[in-house]
Amino acid sequence: MAMAVTLAHFFPPSSSSSSSRLCFLPSLRPNPLRKPAPLCCFSPASPQMDRQQGGGEGGTGERKRFVDFPYLSAPYKDMMAALVSTVESRLGSYLLPCTLPPDVQYFHNQSNTARACLHIRSGIESSPIDFILGSWLHCELPSGALNIMSLSAYLAPSTDAPNFLMEVVQSSPTSLVLILDLPPRKDLVLHSDYLQSFYEEPQLDRHQQLLEQIPEVQPYYSSSLFLRSVVSPTAMVVRAATEAGRVERMEEIVRDHVSPVAKQVLAFWLDQCAFGEREVGENERADLAKRDLVIKKKYIEIDMATNLPRLFGQEVADRVLGVIQEVFES
Repeated sequence: MAMAVTLAHFFPPSSSSSSSRLCFLPSLRPNPLRKPAPLCCFSPASPQMDRQQGGGEGGTGERKRFVDFPYLSAPYKDMMAALVSTVESRLGSYLLPCTLPPDVQYFHNQSNTARACLHIRSGIESSPIDFILGSWLHCELPSGALNIMSLSAYLAPSTDAPNFLMEVVQSSPTSLVLILDLPPRKDLVLHSDYLQSFYEEPQLDRHQQLLEQIPEVQPYYSSSLFLRSVVSPTAMVVRAATEAGRVERMEEIVRDHVSPVAKQVLAFWLDQCAFGEREVGENERADLAKRDLVIKKKYIEIDMATNLPRLFGQEVADRVLGVIQEVFES
């Protein structure tokens, strides 16, 4: 569950009909210029995991559950943990702690076949950060385990710089889909300087070109036209697949290619977007907030409202979505 432009329905074809990613969970707010109440961290874990990894509300226990990425092999785990650590170390002073009611922090479905963890921290009042969001989802399907991990960061309307989005969908030990992008927040046709500053001059498209030189990597196309419309022209959306049994080769691709690219793109986003000092006027802030809100609502509509009940049951979904709506409306 997350909203990382998190990008709903970014599943390999073999799993798109039987499950969904929980990724882009945005911070919606009725008043677009007012900072929301602190967003929260919710993690779905098994009761046993909850007992083993204690921790107070909003404390280190909840963060540990998230950054452990318990169902991933070492290269995936190391990559995601490093990215989260970089974001929190660079943005930590601009962020509020992560808190949420216990019955929303940890949940799974009745059969324990679907578990997830969501980590959200809102920006403080004066922060250029709206919120950061990370998540993982583990779902046991008839075809095998599905793991989805995401990290996204959303900027406040005080700046028009792009957001950050990364999502990895692992449908098997030898297959993954990568979504890595800085989704624009302005029309690139009307604002050619925006296109030049954030995409052309830094040559962000070189990363996809490098990845596609790997024999096992090819472009991946989402079936959602809406999702294709909100990513940038330099979005890295690729699928990697190795021959059956060649798990080591897939982990090599993650360690030696995907991870370095993700770290480079995140570093650029932190330096030039999060701390780029592109402040905008009050009128433009209202327009940005309106646009951001429309996109966030759309992600909720096409992702969480549909997929939470299917994965976790209606009772759990109602409880989680109810709390989320309270946060959005506060």
